[in-house]
Parts: sequence; C-alpha cells; structure tokens
Amino acid sequence: MTQALAIHDDDDTGRARKCIVSGEVRSEAHLIRFVVSPDGEVVPDVAVKLPGRGMWVSADAKSLATAIAKNAFSKSAKRAVKPAANLADTVVRQLVVSIQGSLGIARKAGNIVLGFDSVIRSFDTKLPPALLVEASDGAADGRRKLVGAAKSRDIELAVIAPLTAAEMSLALGRENVIHAALKPGPLAERLIVDAGRLSGFRLDEKPAVGERPAPDESVG
Repeated sequence: MTQALAIHDDDDTGRARKCIVSGEVRSEAHLIRFVVSPDGEVVPDVAVKLPGRGMWVSADAKSLATAIAKNAFSKSAKRAVKPAANLADTVVRQLVVSIQGSLGIARKAGNIVLGFDSVIRSFDTKLPPALLVEASDGAADGRRKLVGAAKSRDIELAVIAPLTAAEMSLALGRENVIHAALKPGPLAERLIVDAGRLSGFRLDEKPAVGERPAPDESVG
C-alpha cells in the first residue's frame, strides 16, 4: 500500500517551538512565526526567513486573536510592540502565496498532474501520487470518485483543499483547475504543512460545492 503523507506534532518536520499564547510546545509545522519590524510592528513570517527573534503562535485565527487581545506579543518581546493591521489577513495571503509557489514549482518539475482523467491515469503508474490537491470550491462528487479510485488500487492518498479553483489556476497557469495530484516528496509534504496551517484561518469559509459548471477533465 502506498503510505499517505501526514504531519503530526511528533513528526520531524521542524524544531519544536512554544506558542506564546498557550505555552504548548509544538512542531513549527503547526505554528506561525512573527517578528517585530524596525518600526515596532508585529508582522508574520510564514516562510521563516525574516531576521529577528521569532514569536510563535498556533496556526489558527482564534490563537492569533487571543495573542493580540492579551498583548502577548509585547510580553514576549519584552517591550511595547503593535500588531500590524489585518494581521490574520496577512497570514492568509502569505500562506496562499507559499502554496501557490509550491504548486508552481511542482508544475515546472513535472511532479504534478492536472485534471480528473489525468489523475485517474496517474494511479496506474509505477509511482502513483501521494497527495491529492482539490479546489475548495470544486464539486465534492469528483473528489469522492478520485479517492474511491485510489482506494480500489490500494493507494492511500492525503487529500487537501487549501485554495479555490481561481487560486489554483493562477498558480498552475491553466484555466479551471479543480483536481491535481503530486508524487511523494518534499513538495507534497510542504503543501500538507501549509494547507494545515491555512485551514486554521479559513475554517469559516464554506466551499461552494457544486457551483462550478464542470470539473477540469479537459486539463492535463
């Protein structure tokens, strides 16, 4: 059986960090890093690239709201700092960009297949996909059929739906992308991590299931 990809707190997906809100120690895969800018604003650093001492918050909107309400950033920084305006929206934008970047890299590397029929065919290759990426606003029926087809071949897939069809299409340079599948590897693992973090900020967004006119069988 092809093993599905999954990220857990005890996985070796990054160093353990303490959430400044809950005090819980978790893998970086479940947290968002924030830093203080030169002008004293708290800004998110999803890519973990900005200089400065990081302050880590569990990757969900409630934890971030609590951090702001309880002045946790100033307490952690040991000085007065101000959260940037629309901090949660900035986190979402950074995560969307990160996911789109990973999808774009996968396309250039030839590690992704697009479209319902192409994904089905990929299940019969020597190295079947390990990750199914679905548009959040795509019809649920197509997703169920793909998962069922994988199970019938004894392939266990990780399934994520972090982006809308428009966001996926923009990343992949194709129109109306609903279904995509990636081979196992670091890109698939990174997508799972970012999708999990993004879901903590998009939980209230309900997919418009069935509203799109047709799945992307013509793509790929």
